[in-house]
Amino acid sequence: MGVADQPEARDRDLMARLRQGDEDAFRGLFHRYAPSAKALAKRIVRQSHLAEEIVQEAFMAVWRDPGAYDGERGSVRSWFMGMVHHRAVDLVRREEAHHRRAEAAIPEALEEQTDHADDVVRQLGLPEERRIVRAALDELPPEQRQVLEQMYFDGLSQSQIAERTGIPLGTVKSRTLLGMRRMRSGLQEVER
Repeated sequence: MGVADQPEARDRDLMARLRQGDEDAFRGLFHRYAPSAKALAKRIVRQSHLAEEIVQEAFMAVWRDPGAYDGERGSVRSWFMGMVHHRAVDLVRREEAHHRRAEAAIPEALEEQTDHADDVVRQLGLPEERRIVRAALDELPPEQRQVLEQMYFDGLSQSQIAERTGIPLGTVKSRTLLGMRRMRSGLQEVER
């Protein structure tokens, strides 16, 4: 047996022991291939936590059905790395399909939503009312004002603002809510 054949012979032995339910053989296989499998998955999915999940799923598949390996078709390494590769590519495809469906749903959701901005513009047709609203907006803390300006003047959604600014979506939502409350409060005082 050549030097190059020794690792493959060791892998085949691990697989034979694994078919017998040998947990030590599973640990040996895991220690041998987990780092390179994670590196492969991470290159494809570009996120460490997703790469870890893919590797765990692949190892679980090996544990559940070690008989799926067919030594006639290739090495243990190529078989296992092929499993990891396929799982990673499948995940990327699912994520892209999910993203496409979500983007396709946005125009439909926007059509279903009533655009209150047009109502506000009609109601604020007078220069004095515009000045009052602008003054109330100027009284807001800068981070709340910037979010509201991007929403109402630039027409961005909260998700788009989060993506564009790098601010977490939850923070964008809370700044919107707080800003709107302050605006409402400020405008009610002016109406009195």
